[in-house]
Amino acid sequence: MPRSGLPAVTRPGGISNRLLAALPAAEFDLLAPELVTVALDHDAVLARAGDQIEHVFFPHSGTISLMFEMANGQTVATAAVGREGAVGLLSVLGPSPSAATAVVRAAGTASRIPASRFHAAFNRSPAIWHAVQIHTRAMLMQFQLGAACNALHPVEARMARWLLHFREHIEHDTLPLTQEALSQMLGVRRTTVTLLMRNLRAAGGIRSDRRGQIEIDRSRLAEMACECHSTMRLEIDEIFLK
Repeated sequence: MPRSGLPAVTRPGGISNRLLAALPAAEFDLLAPELVTVALDHDAVLARAGDQIEHVFFPHSGTISLMFEMANGQTVATAAVGREGAVGLLSVLGPSPSAATAVVRAAGTASRIPASRFHAAFNRSPAIWHAVQIHTRAMLMQFQLGAACNALHPVEARMARWLLHFREHIEHDTLPLTQEALSQMLGVRRTTVTLLMRNLRAAGGIRSDRRGQIEIDRSRLAEMACECHSTMRLEIDEIFLK
């Protein structure tokens, strides 16, 4: 799990999290005394479905998947969060258990704040309220587009979309993903992922797949992904520009 007790965050000019970076200095100062920098360790669980949300995480690097589990144990990823967003932010809408399990898929760092402290700042700051609104719109877009994609597009195109989505978060062509993790995210059997990897590798979208490291060819993979990848990227950028 992420470490705690690290120094409080100060606001550098180049802060990486997009939501925090957008806050005016005075509004950021409402959060700064309670923010601590924590490590996002690979495969760490930041929140479990059904548990009360205790902290809000603002990633500066790395990737977090929001996972939904069915009664039979089958899972599927409903969204991915990187430095453009936060985990636990929707807790400001009212006390409720987490609807999804948040799992770190690519290690990184984040600023963490107790949910109660964030709620107090949220109630005092129009700028923080606006940041929550931006995040909510971006997440709803991911949920809605993801639902449509899962229903209408072939699993191979969906897998290419997820790989590209992760690549944009970590900005590197080698992705720290295992076939088991992809199976959980896509909601398919491990044997299906093995077949998909073979097909994508034969088509040049994947260069290698060894020991949980998937090296991709971004341009080739983009040709195999459904239009949801480019649509999601453009929609999120538009939401942040408004």
